[in-house]
Amino acid sequence: MKLSLSLVAVKKITSKVPRSKFLDSELELAAHLILEAEGVINPIVVCRKSINSYEVIAGDFEYYAAVKAREVNPRKGEMIGAFIIGDENEKVLKEQVELLRKSINSGASTTSSVSASKEYETLIKNMIESRLTKTESWLEERLLKLEDELKETKNNLPQQLVPLDAFNSLSMAELILRLKSAGLTDKAATQIAKSVVRERSHKQFASLSDVVARIKITSGKRQIKAISAEKMLAIIDSWSKLWFL
Repeated sequence: MKLSLSLVAVKKITSKVPRSKFLDSELELAAHLILEAEGVINPIVVCRKSINSYEVIAGDFEYYAAVKAREVNPRKGEMIGAFIIGDENEKVLKEQVELLRKSINSGASTTSSVSASKEYETLIKNMIESRLTKTESWLEERLLKLEDELKETKNNLPQQLVPLDAFNSLSMAELILRLKSAGLTDKAATQIAKSVVRERSHKQFASLSDVVARIKITSGKRQIKAISAEKMLAIIDSWSKLWFL
């Protein structure tokens, strides 16, 4: 006869010993240790009551700790290691159980519950600190992501056209389009845009007054101002009402 360890579903096991006999703090500690170790180091002993049910013969504390582990994590705490008493080994195993039970009871220490309580407090503290660290990391990552999204959104928002920047930086095609949006004819907008591009290639415009003074177009045989002060005011007023990407 060879004694072998089996994995038994916790939900199929019952115990005659009430759960209230054990301290909740000790069961909680043992449950978390079982989940961390992925099993008990001290298998329980059970006897078969029916095809799908078992009863604890020895290891009631381990059994209730496994029950608690299953409550915490149903997947990882689903099974427990157990020795199953059969007809061929019932007598010798029960004798061994009784002998070990007497030995454990005679050597029990009154300080065990205090020690378990301290270990439980340490475990809970470590779990809380671990969760706080993970939460802080998640919040930091989320904050950085939100900042990046805010910058991207800000960059994609339409910007109001700054008149002096427009004269100094827009391409000829863009400048023609903007001037036409201010009410200039296609011909006038094209002539002014050409003059603007030519003038700024020599020197950037220092102000809108500088634009008025330097931008000229051909009229007959003469060079005349392309934009009067009044027209510049009209252009500025028109552009102030428009937003461009």
